[in-house]
Amino acid sequence: MSEQLLRYSLILPLPREQVFAFFADAVNLELITPPELNFRIITPQPIAMGAGTLIDYRLQLFGIPFGWRTAITAWSPPDSFVDEQLQGPYRQWIHRHTFREMPDGSTLIDDEVRYRLPFAPLGEMAHPLVRRQLERIFTYRQQKVTELLTVV
Repeated sequence: MSEQLLRYSLILPLPREQVFAFFADAVNLELITPPELNFRIITPQPIAMGAGTLIDYRLQLFGIPFGWRTAITAWSPPDSFVDEQLQGPYRQWIHRHTFREMPDGSTLIDDEVRYRLPFAPLGEMAHPLVRRQLERIFTYRQQKVTELLTVV
């Protein structure tokens, strides 16, 4: 299957350092993942984030439990970081998180995921279903990030 691209952007009325710090704390990933995925970090915490950090998770997708291991392959606070799947359900998963300070002091968060499904060509038939699930996950994520970081 050819590489697929998923992009989401969100602007928060907060300084970039504060927003980056939220994403740099791996514990928050559990808070911004839809509950039906049963997402749990397995790696002992606290996790010192940086290039080379490995993080193991357990979750369910379409009712099937599996493990997922990612590596932080790029780390440039407070501008960006990249996590890549080493083991998991995708043939490829590269997630770039970018944080840009806007002129008004708010922060633009860009998520870019480059992914490939396994089991070509059969995996391609499942792509519409997988894409809808990913869009739902990232929509939920944006709502939770906004809710958690902009609490008055």
